[in-house]
This record gives sequence, C-alpha cells and structure tokens, in this order.
Amino acid sequence: MVFKRLLGKGGIPLEVNTIVQSEPARPGGLLTGEVVLRAPDRPVELKGINLTLLYNPPQVRKGGGEGAKGDTIDYLHANGYFTLAKGEERRVPFEHRLRWETPVSETRGRKLSGIDLFLNTGVEIEGSETQRDFDPVHVTTLPLHEAVLDGFTAAGYDHDRAAVHQRAIPDVEWHLHLRQTFLLTGPRQLELAFHTNAVGSEIFLREAYRRHTSWEDKGPALRLVAAHHDVGRLDFTEEARRWISGLDALGQAHD
Repeated sequence: MVFKRLLGKGGIPLEVNTIVQSEPARPGGLLTGEVVLRAPDRPVELKGINLTLLYNPPQVRKGGGEGAKGDTIDYLHANGYFTLAKGEERRVPFEHRLRWETPVSETRGRKLSGIDLFLNTGVEIEGSETQRDFDPVHVTTLPLHEAVLDGFTAAGYDHDRAAVHQRAIPDVEWHLHLRQTFLLTGPRQLELAFHTNAVGSEIFLREAYRRHTSWEDKGPALRLVAAHHDVGRLDFTEEARRWISGLDALGQAHD
C-alpha cells in the first residue's frame, strides 16, 4: 500500500491511497474500490472526496499526478464528510455502475494501444481541495464486443489499437459525449465503433480515414445491430465477412 502525502490549507497533512479493484470492470458493470485516508500528525476535517474517471491523462504516475489532466468520462461518489482523529486510518468504499458507453482499455486481457483509463481522487479538507491521486483503471470488452472483434480477426483483421473522441456518434441516444473506435488492420483499413446499451450494440463500420477525427468528415458508415443474446447464436465470422462486403455496396451508393 502506497500512501500519497497531501497538504491542505495551512499545510495540514493527509495521507491518501486509492485502491481500485484488480480485476477488469466491464461497461454496464460495477467499478469498486476504496479510498484509504490517514491523519498522521493532527485531526483533519474532511469536506468531500471527488472521484473522476478519465481517459488519456498525460504523464500520469501513481502518487505523482499533480497538474495532470485528462478528459472526463464519469464522476463517482464516495462519502467524505467526517473528521479523522490524529493517527486514525479510515477506509471509504466506493461502488459505481459504469455506463454502457464507457470506453474499454483492453480486450481478452490484451492492452489496447491508444487508450488509458485512470481514476482521479481529489480530497477536500478544511475548505481546500487537495490535488490529486491517480490510479489506473482496467475496463475490458463485453462478450458481444469480443464476439464481433473475433469475427473480424477470423476474417483477417487485427484490432490492437483504439481511440476515444470527444463527440458522440451522431443520431444515437447517448449518455456520454464521446465515442470509441477500433482500427481494424488487414486487407484494408477499417474503423469499427460500438454504441452499446442493455439490449446490445449498434455497430458502425466504415473505411478508416485516419487523417480526419470528426465523424462528419469521414466516409459513410454501415450501421448494424447485434444483441447481447446473439453471442453463441450467430456466426460472427460470417457476419463480419458479410459486413465487409456491404461496405462496397455502401461506397457505390454514395459515388
């Protein structure tokens, strides 16, 4: 356990260590952990604990993330209104259900290049918010995502890189103003995006236009639908091949 020593208003010391669950979470599932606080020298009055889920904060290191900023995915809650006695240590648990649109940082245990997720812990003590403790968070793909990606792998496409963009997919019902795309490399370069909810995913497939990041500046996308209960029922290798063939017809329709 590694505590980070924070100093609040007037040099009031507080030691903080945030522990995030070791196993990967999944979109739609729970992210759990605890914030461990210790007052080594004197009583400390806490006014709040702020937890923020971020993606791609620059130059973040455990216990050394002052000033580092990333883009916000979501906010978590932990009870932080109490007084720590001198020498007291207290563990404050947190539990948060991730939104279905939460980006993933790995698939089947393999880290995705281009995406890092972190939990940013801020503790407010005696009127002064104290910055900040950063901890890596692992979010992995859902079985439906894995089945679709495995289908493309069988069709000759790898998917070791992903990106998160700050705007949602147009014309979908969104709860997080962002989207994640997977770069599929194979006989051609393709871009794949999932817009997931409790029922399944809308799947968007198109040719990759890596020079553009805006959704509107890219080419037309094939819009497909798959349900969570289709895993084990549909042959996603055959579906992937059919979808790839559908891109040719889509391109011709927009010539």
